[in-house]
Amino acid sequence: PLSPSGAQTSQLLVEPPWRPAVLWDRVTLTCQGSGTPGATTWYKDGQRWGQQGPSHISVTERGTYTCDRPGTGLSPPVTVSDDHLVLQVPARALLEGDTVTLRCRG
Repeated sequence: PLSPSGAQTSQLLVEPPWRPAVLWDRVTLTCQGSGTPGATTWYKDGQRWGQQGPSHISVTERGTYTCDRPGTGLSPPVTVSDDHLVLQVPARALLEGDTVTLRCRG
């Protein structure tokens, strides 16, 4: 994907692929982009989080996560909540006219 400036950006994939992500789903985040996979920097709530390292993490705390891979920059944010009731949509690009399945979970 290209940012407005035309540069490629890192992407943050969510598993399971639903938004908002919820802790009780055992969420895994994967940072994709060019650059060295082992040099991924993770951020939680805008602060550097943990050591530079793997391109995927298992989330154990609620918060807003982003990642950075050298050469591709900061990913769009992903929020992980611990709400007891959530309305979820697929974690993919949706276009007007698409049929979409919503999940109400608690």
